[in-house]
Amino acid sequence: MTTLLLFLSLTSLFTSVFLLCMSTGMAVNNRVSVRSSLKKLDAYGRISALQEELARPFLDRVIIPVMRIFTKIGKRLTPAGYLENIRHRLELAGKAKDFDADRFLAFKGFCLIASGGLISLFVLFGGRSAAQVLLGAIFIVFCFFLPDLWLGRRMAKRQKAIRLALPDMLDLLTISVEAGLGFDAALHKVVKNTTGPLSEEFFRLLQEIQLGTSRSEAFRNLGRRTQVDELGSFILAMLQAEVFGISIGKVLRVQAKELRIKRQQRAEEMAQKAPVKIIFPLVICIFPAVLVVIMGPAVIQIYESILKSF
Repeated sequence: MTTLLLFLSLTSLFTSVFLLCMSTGMAVNNRVSVRSSLKKLDAYGRISALQEELARPFLDRVIIPVMRIFTKIGKRLTPAGYLENIRHRLELAGKAKDFDADRFLAFKGFCLIASGGLISLFVLFGGRSAAQVLLGAIFIVFCFFLPDLWLGRRMAKRQKAIRLALPDMLDLLTISVEAGLGFDAALHKVVKNTTGPLSEEFFRLLQEIQLGTSRSEAFRNLGRRTQVDELGSFILAMLQAEVFGISIGKVLRVQAKELRIKRQQRAEEMAQKAPVKIIFPLVICIFPAVLVVIMGPAVIQIYESILKSF
């Protein structure tokens, strides 16, 4: 009996020690596995973040941060009121949504620094004469004002497109109003069936009216965003019609007729300028070639006859 009790006690002691060791080992293993899992998750997060960063376009990863540095430098060197002027010019060019004033200043700073570095390397390795330094300075100034030239060209191109599209769009607007539609409904119909910068501006006009802006204020904003003389006269006529209660259909018909006459006069003016503009390519390019073709054989014959006489 005593032996049996001793055996049972040793067996229970061994079992308890074994279970304790197993539980301790399992806890340690669980902690190690949890730590390794956390490390793997951390490494995975770092790898995924790195892969996500590398998956971004080169423009977002490198160019835009560099452009932000140039933007800060440009803001410090920009005189007061210049940023507002750039915003207005970008709005006139139709680039205010995707090309703000800060990015434009950064682009100007990038052109200045890049051209300065390029000219410095050229002068350093190519020579240091006064003519090369002067040409390099002219090139740097040209690169600095190159974005302004691009913006001015975009402004002129957009204003020309608005000027050319205005008569046809006013004809459509006049027909829609005379068919019985209200001005806003007729303008919505015209915007829906046309494309171009003028259609975009009229769509923005409708949005401003729908958001609660008065029609007169919306028309003034339209004139400020475009600065086209023909469109300005149309806006002035619409404002006067709204103030004095004149029929919009009559105003639209008169404005459409006037714009068609102005377009015809502009075409005649351009036709009158064509002979004057064609003189310079005629004298510089065509006339010398004609002289060579006509006078060339005669000059050769005269030269050969003079050689034979001697």
